[in-house]
Amino acid sequence: MLALQILVDGFAVSALYGVGAVGFTLIFGVSGVLNLSHGAIMVVAAVTAWATAGGLGFGRYGGAAAGVVAGFVLSFATYLLVVRPIQGSKAIPREEKEIFVLTGTLLWGIMIQEAIAYCFSNTPKTVLPLAPGVMNILGVRTPVNEVLTAVVSWVAIGLLWLLVNRTRGGKALLAASMNPRGLTLLGFEMTSIHRKVWAIYGVLAGIAGVLLGAFLGVSSDNIGTLTASAFSIVVLGGLGSIWGSLLAAYVVGYLETLTAYLVAPSVRTVPVLLLLVLVVYLRPQGLLGRR
Repeated sequence: MLALQILVDGFAVSALYGVGAVGFTLIFGVSGVLNLSHGAIMVVAAVTAWATAGGLGFGRYGGAAAGVVAGFVLSFATYLLVVRPIQGSKAIPREEKEIFVLTGTLLWGIMIQEAIAYCFSNTPKTVLPLAPGVMNILGVRTPVNEVLTAVVSWVAIGLLWLLVNRTRGGKALLAASMNPRGLTLLGFEMTSIHRKVWAIYGVLAGIAGVLLGAFLGVSSDNIGTLTASAFSIVVLGGLGSIWGSLLAAYVVGYLETLTAYLVAPSVRTVPVLLLLVLVVYLRPQGLLGRR
């Protein structure tokens, strides 16, 4: 019975990690940015869903929609206020812009964390579950919201796959991750490509944040951990590899779930960090990375 419980819970956690990490990977693959305010965007989405669903009377679905919109808006603000000014600055040498963007997004995330703690305190907030109740899966009593979390996560990932592989704009994003110079020669404007990818990322981060808030609950103190988890998954899977991130999300999700059940929840991230060190040492490009 415990094995089935781990199997069910691990699948939901991994799917949630996957939808968050895919957006993180997409940003790096297309625009070359490792967004260290990722966890802050997710928490803002969750806190917005929590506040609007209860305090403003939006209800569970209205609050969830407001949370996704908040993730989208904050993501775009991150690009317009932090990333784009640094990338377009003539005062910063080209070879140093990457580290400036890393520092800028890190400080932006800290500012958001402090703002959330000031406005809402750092006590954990739990978003109203999208689907209340309990169901039975192979003899395991599982919250319906947990199943819905996995379903919504995979629907979001599936829609992203269709967008990237079946639309002209999506194929342009894919080409930008492979050969941005060649794409520019074909007449595409990279600024427009970057705006599109940040918009897509914002929606994915918003969805991940709302689902996380309804599944596990969040607080401003979780921001650093969420960013670190996404970064670990992306590095483990291979920077820029969406399929690598999905594979790594399931490795991390199940490893954390096993540790939480068999050892203690407080040390669930330790085996993941040890695995990350091992992979970086033996295969620096990650599980499915090419560079």
